[in-house]
Amino acid sequence: MKSKVPTPEYLEKAKKLNNEEIERLLVRMRGRFARRLEDKRMSAIEAIALQLEYEDEELEEWRERLTEMRMNEETGKVSSSAASSNINLS
Repeated sequence: MKSKVPTPEYLEKAKKLNNEEIERLLVRMRGRFARRLEDKRMSAIEAIALQLEYEDEELEEWRERLTEMRMNEETGKVSSSAASSNINLS
C-alpha cells in the first residue's frame, strides 16, 4: 500500500505554525500518521501537514452534513440521524 504524501500547500501551512499550534496538532494526531512519525517514516512536518489536510477534509464533510440537515429541517424532513441526536441546528 502506498503512503499518502502531503501536498505542497499543506507542507507550507505546517511550516508556518507556531509551537503551540504544532503541539495541539500532535496531540490530536492518531493512527497511521502518528505511527509513521514514531517509525521515522516521515518527518514531523510531513505528519503535521497530513493531519492538517485530514482535519480540513473532515471539517468540509461535517459542513456538508450540517447543511444537508438544515435543508432537511427547513423542508420538514429531519433525517433520522439528526432526529436521534441532540444536535442544535440553530
